[in-house]
Parts: sequence; C-alpha cells; structure tokens
Amino acid sequence: MTRSDVNSKIWVNTAKGAVLPLAILLLVMFMVVPVPAIMLDLGFITNIMISLAVLMIALNAAKPLDFSSFPTVLLFATLLRLALNVASTRVVLVSGHTGSDAAGHVIEAFGNFLIGGDYVVGIFVFAILMIINLVVITKGAGRVSEVSARFTLDALPGKQMAIDADLNAGLLTAEEAKRRREEIATEADFYGSMDGASKFVKGDAVAGILVLVINIVGGIILGVVSHGLDIGQAAQTYVLLAIGDALVAQVPALLLSIAAASIVTRVNSDKDLSGQIAQQFGVSRAWPPVAGILTVLGILPGMPHLIILPAAGLAWFVAWRLRKGAQVATQEPVEAPAPENPAHIDWTDVSDGAVLGLEIGYGLIGLVDERKDAPLIGRITGIRRQLSRELGFVIPMIRVKDNLALSANQYRITVAGVVIGEDEIWPEELLALDSGDLTQTIAGRVAQDPTFGLDAVWISPERRSEAVIAGYTVVDPSTVVATHLNHLITANASELFGMDEAKKLLDTLKEVAPQLADGLTPQPLSLAQITTLCRSLLAENIPLKDFRRIAEAMVAVARPDISADALTEGVRQRIGSLIIQTIVPVKMPLPVITLDGELEGLLAQAMRVAGDAQHPIEPALGQRLIEQVTEAARPLMAQARNFAIVTSPIARRALSRLFRPHLPETPVLSFLEIPDGKPVEVVAVVGNEARMNRIERLAA
Repeated sequence: MTRSDVNSKIWVNTAKGAVLPLAILLLVMFMVVPVPAIMLDLGFITNIMISLAVLMIALNAAKPLDFSSFPTVLLFATLLRLALNVASTRVVLVSGHTGSDAAGHVIEAFGNFLIGGDYVVGIFVFAILMIINLVVITKGAGRVSEVSARFTLDALPGKQMAIDADLNAGLLTAEEAKRRREEIATEADFYGSMDGASKFVKGDAVAGILVLVINIVGGIILGVVSHGLDIGQAAQTYVLLAIGDALVAQVPALLLSIAAASIVTRVNSDKDLSGQIAQQFGVSRAWPPVAGILTVLGILPGMPHLIILPAAGLAWFVAWRLRKGAQVATQEPVEAPAPENPAHIDWTDVSDGAVLGLEIGYGLIGLVDERKDAPLIGRITGIRRQLSRELGFVIPMIRVKDNLALSANQYRITVAGVVIGEDEIWPEELLALDSGDLTQTIAGRVAQDPTFGLDAVWISPERRSEAVIAGYTVVDPSTVVATHLNHLITANASELFGMDEAKKLLDTLKEVAPQLADGLTPQPLSLAQITTLCRSLLAENIPLKDFRRIAEAMVAVARPDISADALTEGVRQRIGSLIIQTIVPVKMPLPVITLDGELEGLLAQAMRVAGDAQHPIEPALGQRLIEQVTEAARPLMAQARNFAIVTSPIARRALSRLFRPHLPETPVLSFLEIPDGKPVEVVAVVGNEARMNRIERLAA
C-alpha cells in the first residue's frame, strides 16, 4: 500500500467519523436559524427516506440484536423530525399568508394530495393517525419493551452462571464464554435502551399534537391581526399548512413506530421476519377451514359474492398447493446408493484413521443416540476441549462405534488400535462408589470403579437418595465412561502427539514469536527431534501449554550432535518452575522423597558404566527401591498429597523409567529442576537399610 493510499484511507475514516457530529449541528441549525423552503423540502424527504430504511432493516433482522443501534437511531430520527417541525412552524407562521407553497412543496403536496385540500378532512385524518400511533402501536411497543427489559435483566445472573458452568465443564472455550457474556450484556443494554427509546416515540406524538395546535391558533391570530385576513380565509390557509406539516411529520413517525414494535416483538430465529411468517403460515391444514368458511359466507344471501367467493377460491388454491408440496416432500424418492463392487477394496477397509476410539456393545447405544440427547457424546466433547487446554495441543477426534464382538454392556477404549482400557456398565442403573466413610452398605451388583479401582455397586435410580445418605458417591453411566476416558487420555497423551501436532505448535509459535520459531527449526532441531522431546515431556505429565517457554529452553540447549535424552534433560532443567507448578501451588513447599547419599553415588556410578542402556539398574536393586519408595509414599497418597521423588540429574531418567509403572502420577525430578527459591519438605529418605544390604552386595 502506497503512502497516498494510506492518506486516502485516513481521510475517508476521518470523514466518516465527522458525519454524525455535522448532522447534529445541522439539526441544531434547523431549530435555531431560519431556513428556506427548499431546505425544508430536502429535510422532509430525508426524514421519510431514513424512516423507510429503518423499517426495512427492522423487518429483515433475524433477531433484535442484529439492529442493536436501533435505540440511538430512533433518538436521532426523532430529533430530526422535531427540528423539522420547529423550522416548518417558523416558516408557516412567518410566510403562511403568501400561499399554500410558503413552507415548501412537500407540505403543500401532503396538504393537497392526502386530504384533498379540505382542512376539516385533514384534521380527522391526522387525529386517526395519532390514535393509531400513540394509543395502539407506541403504547403496545412501550409495554413490550418494558416487560422484555425486566425479564432480560432478571435472567442476566442465571445466564452468567450457566456460561460459567459450561466453561468449567469444558463445553465452552474461554473465547466462546467471553463472546456469550458480551452477547448477553449487549442484549440487556439493548432492551434497557429500547424501554427508554419507546418514550421518545410517545413524546414525539404528543409534540406533534402541540405543534399542530400552535400552528393553527398562532396562524389564525397572525393572519387576522398582522396580515388583515378574515377568519375564514386565515383558517383555510393556516389550517391547511398546519395539517400538511403535521402529516408530513407523522407519516415517518408512524413508520418508526412500526419498526420499533416489530423489533421488540421479534423472537430469535435464523430467518428474517418475512421468512419466519411465511414458514409458519405455510401449514396446509390451516387453510381448508379458512376456505370453507369464506365459501359459506360467499353463498349467503345479501353478501358481496363477487368479492368473497374469489377470496374463497384463492384460499382453496393455497391449501391445495401447500398440501401438494408437503406430499411431494414426503414422497420424494431417495437416491439409492450405488451397489458396492465386492471385488473392490479401499484403504478405508484396512485402516481406521481415528487415533482414539471408543467401542461399545449394543446395550450402550442409547448413551450415544442423538434422539435421547446423546449424554455421552456431550461429555466426550467437553473432555476433548478441557484436555486440549490442559495439555497444550488439540486432542484428536474420538471415534465412537458399536462392536458386536463385545458383550451388551461392555465398552473398550483404544489408542492407535491398541486397547488401553475396558469395562462393563449398566446404562439403566447408577454406580455408587464407596467413599471410605459409609454409614451403612447397600445391596447391588458388586463392581469396581474402572478409573480408580474403588469398590462400588450398581443400583437402580430409585435408590439414589438412599445411597447418598449412606455415604456413597453416585454417578451415572455416562460419567463413568467419561471419567475413565479422561484418565486414560491423560495417561497416554504422549501416544496422541505426533509430527502433525508438533508442526501446528510451531505454526502457532510463528504467529506470536516468529524469530524464536525461525531460530528453533529446521536448525538446530528438526521436526522429528522436537516431536520426540514433546512426547517425552507428555509421558512424564508435563503439559505443553507454555510452548513458547519450552521452545526457548530448546534453543538454549540444542546442539547439532545432542542426543534425545540429553536434550530432554537439558530442557527440563530450564523449565523447572513449569514442572513444579503442576505438582504444588506456588506458596506451598514441595514434599519430596530422596535417596540416601551413598546410594545416590553408587547409582550415578552405575549410570556412567552403563552408558546409554535403557535399564541400567540391577533388577534386584530396582525391586528393593520400588518397595521402599512405595512404602514411603503410602502415607502421602493416603492424604491425597502431591509429592515428587528427587535424585541426581544423572540418575533421574533411569529412576523415572523404573518408578513409572508403579507410581505413574509421581514425578521424578533432578536437583537442578527445583528453582532456587522453592521451599522443599523432605518427607522420607530411601536407602538407609544397612545401605540397602550393601547395595545388594554391590549389585551381585
């Protein structure tokens, strides 16, 4: 874009911003400064044009908020009409004696064409318009606005709580929740503004009556006293001008009143008002009674047959067309699928593209049936959204399908075709979990919670209250499956992360930190190395939410010849604060289990000797370590306290692999991963049992 284009754009934006202030100044000028008749004509035509445009926009809005600026537009349109009334009143009173065109051709045309030049007829026409506008439309629209504003404001706290609940359940993202909060706030502001804006229309109608009376009384007095007209001639001249002026103002006022009423009486729909009415009037069963009644009226003696019978025929035609259209829609043949070639084999026949899968028996199909609101599908969507936020990458779609090889109530969870969990549930019952402090036990189908292994029983829904009183935690079948699925996805997050996910992380990083992304890949690290590192972090329950911090650590550690393990350990040491905050809050000390100093030294020596061996720890020694660490961790797990195992950097990776199958949720940290200012609480030291029997006789 050239400099001239930029300057042109700035001037255009400045001109747009100046339109409204200039228009307000013009309105003030109409009220204060005498204006010629031609300006009045332009003002009245502009008023009619704006009123018609407002009415068309209101009729074509799908929902009230589509025209959220309507209250302000109504205010300015009312001000324009009042300014024109003031200006025209001045012209009528000053120059009305000169003829019917003294106040411009628009007022003259309304006075002659609409009321035929008879001011008595004009008074009655104006009175009827005022009754319609003030008593019927404006009063009704004002009442609807008042009730809508009251109900909207009363419902505001409940809507806010519903958004917060959906956000906490994972059914909404933070951006969606923010957008919905803004929407309901705008809705409350709109209906509150409309409640006040309806008073503008009512006040405008009252002002129109007063202006009419002033024009008539003042014109007759001026015509008789100042211009020497007799009373009849003065009444004929000034009343005709006053009525024309009133009508030319009240016709746009009536249009705006109709627009206001149509806006506040609308309900939210995906169609505009015309489409909504056409759809709801297009019911074939409604028209035969209408046609039948008109036919009976048309054949009665004394009725205008030539008018009613054609109307009845039109109603019969509409009913026939609607009925025929409904029959065609229901009988429209469905195109039969092309017959399959039994010899044709596609890639979809040998490969399932879904990484995550949930297979269910036929007895559980009701949990995913959309006709029954599909409770499990909604939970799965919420789980994917919540875990995607927590882990830092998009969890892939979960394919749900039935499997006839499973028993009726059995389900199975798979990752890349590998079964990682399965169990059995009863869809018509509830699972009562033993919370550990039961006041009494209840009978039922004995089971175990598939996620945490708690003792449980399946009970009928009628016994829910009994189980809650007894101390059980009662959950529905869809919650059982969803909780199990959530737990297994978290535990297997590294299996869901691949090069495609790594590429998308890098693409996102380029948008916020392009220099950092360019300095990371393809040199010094390839996409494959970044993927391996991210999978290693996920395998040890370290999320990728702050990928920018992780990328900075990768850039700092990366070397052309660095191994994957060395890269992972180096990055971990630089993101220690991120790791610690997933274990305990910032202000709490970190509970740790450490190893005896001599044991640490021998393990470090073993690591140096073993080199790159996957399992450098001797099996018997490893078993003793597992037993002692598990024994030391048992009191912490009973108290549901998070803790970490801390060791030397050289032994961290080997001990993590050793303890992961037995303590999967317990992180193994090195000393270098704990920030300097983080307080530490040593709860146990492992390895001082006769120095682990002299380190298993020096590892045999």
